[in-house]
Amino acid sequence: MAYLVLHFCITITLCLTVGGSLLRPKNSTGIVKESVLPPPGWVRSRDAPLDHILELRIGLPQLNFHILEQHLYEISDPEHERYGMHLSKEEVEELVAPSEESINVVDKWLASHGLTQHDVSRSPAKDWVIVKVPVGVAGEMLGTSFGLWTHKASGQTAVRTLKYSLPVDVHGHVELVQPTTMFSRTTGQKTTFRWSNQQAHEDVDTESSQITLPNGIMVDASCNQTVTINCLKQLYNAVGFAPKSKQNKIGITGYLGQFANIADLQLFYADQRPDALNSSFQFISVNGGQNSQNISQAGGEANLDTQFAFGLTFPTPATFYSTAGMPPFTPDIGTTTDSNEPYTTWLDFILSHPNPPQTISTSYADDEQTVPETFARRACSGFAQLGARGVSLMFSSGDGGVGDGDPDPATQQCFSNDGRNATRFIPGFPASCPFVTAVGGTIFIPERAVSFSGGGFSNFFARPQYQDQAVQTFLRSLPKGTYAGLFNPSAFPDVSALADNFKIFFRGRSGLIGGTSAASPAFAGFVSLLNDARLSRGLPPLGFLNPFLYSRGLTGLTDITVGSNPGCGTPGFNATKGWDPVTGLGTPNFGKLKELVLL
Repeated sequence: MAYLVLHFCITITLCLTVGGSLLRPKNSTGIVKESVLPPPGWVRSRDAPLDHILELRIGLPQLNFHILEQHLYEISDPEHERYGMHLSKEEVEELVAPSEESINVVDKWLASHGLTQHDVSRSPAKDWVIVKVPVGVAGEMLGTSFGLWTHKASGQTAVRTLKYSLPVDVHGHVELVQPTTMFSRTTGQKTTFRWSNQQAHEDVDTESSQITLPNGIMVDASCNQTVTINCLKQLYNAVGFAPKSKQNKIGITGYLGQFANIADLQLFYADQRPDALNSSFQFISVNGGQNSQNISQAGGEANLDTQFAFGLTFPTPATFYSTAGMPPFTPDIGTTTDSNEPYTTWLDFILSHPNPPQTISTSYADDEQTVPETFARRACSGFAQLGARGVSLMFSSGDGGVGDGDPDPATQQCFSNDGRNATRFIPGFPASCPFVTAVGGTIFIPERAVSFSGGGFSNFFARPQYQDQAVQTFLRSLPKGTYAGLFNPSAFPDVSALADNFKIFFRGRSGLIGGTSAASPAFAGFVSLLNDARLSRGLPPLGFLNPFLYSRGLTGLTDITVGSNPGCGTPGFNATKGWDPVTGLGTPNFGKLKELVLL
């Protein structure tokens, strides 16, 4: 990039020079592209340093995404003649590529601000343009000024603005530019780690040696206090199944400096999966992500995800992705880049990969309302692209019930951030995206909804057709007026699994951990085993799961009808017969699902 030098003009105004030529504001006739109200909990302390580097991601319109979506639903519908006929990487990229006109218009706009092709990087489909520029240049490009904002509760800082504009001729060729108005704080789910067993519920059987369920499945009664791999295999009817396919792979994503410790993994294997001892996973760094093996830096979330997902599926090849993003930074240091939340960084990487794992689980989330809707939709479209290529994506549904992610109902902030400060249930993203499978949580045997299981209704996404019957049935069962105005009718989670009392090894010691961050990798483990069964028979992987789950797969799920997910000062929703916004369609019966996926 041409070297930018700040200097004062003769008129005593602050200007920019590029290679010696004077630049004046080029956005004075711009149209506002996006604006937000001051986000709750964030405070603007001062102007951002003009030399602080922003990594701007410019989203160009995906003109044929509607065609990709049609393909996705056809190849994911078990009753459609195209079921399982996933698209190639190249076919997907062709469908989401922007027009040449949009590419040219945006390139011309960037060039007017001194940026050459050497300064620009692009996504494989060219639908994202990424440039790194100083705050001063970004402000000029977008007709705005950036401030340094601090989140009062966490102390996290970000360089952001409340609105930005684009030139008239550029406006229609750009869908969004971020990070600008994004005040989301990607966090791991609220896993709770403890060194002693949780007190069992008073009506839970801990005296018998085994529990016989109504479907005839027998489970060790000890699983009511400590959940192991064997507990999950017993409960979900997978005892005796051994993976065989050499093509099958499973992946776990890690963010925010969560490191998966291999020494802890070996302790876990020795305790629960001795045949896996001395095996490990492939580590892949995304955008400089690390996986320190210093035992003091082991992450509870990363250990939980890798130990159970990889323990359930051994010897299936396993990958742990560590993605850097949103680190703490001192904005006065110009060499530190302020970037987006890390989902899109990981999406850029995985979409460029020709052979991603067929099953991937993620246990991180944002409050949906803190993510600009344009950004949420673009990230969601990236998940759809992976589904079209045959990848099954699981996301934990959240650990705040119907609240904002805070597991303590007393401290939940359940207010809209649209200026009205109205009481509102707070859905989580990406669980609310209709192109992923959101996994809620249960507890104990027989299973009941765990109280923190995130679930509810999206404010961004329309209800997908595959959900219509199930969700409408639930809504008709609600007493008239229940929670009127607190939610919209696009729903999650889709399924659920046990989510508490998981025994893991963390920094050399064993203990129990819980959260829907346990349910997601557990459910993903059984999906990977289903993919193994299909691949071993010469069938394609399952890919996007939801159309199957809401139709043919329904008989392979165990309905959960007890429990609720309180939050926002309410009892939340109840688990009930059929789908509900606490446990979704229910928990997996692997034996039945295996028969169904092999039909």
